[in-house]
Amino acid sequence: MDLDGRGIPGGMVATTAFEAAARAQSDALGFEPAVVYVPHPIQDRSDAEIRAIADDAVDAVLGMICLAPD
Repeated sequence: MDLDGRGIPGGMVATTAFEAAARAQSDALGFEPAVVYVPHPIQDRSDAEIRAIADDAVDAVLGMICLAPD
């Protein structure tokens, strides 16, 4: 929220288990953050599984933090 207020693109990455909590916090703050949700759980995944999750999410993450050229 602070970054957005200063015109700096930002967002968060969370697992799907935290979608409801993120929505509740967003509602409480009156702010809709940019969010990319990845599969839950993260812990105990192999390196290959984590890489696959990151590969699947990278375009969405870059999209939420990169400004489009004018």
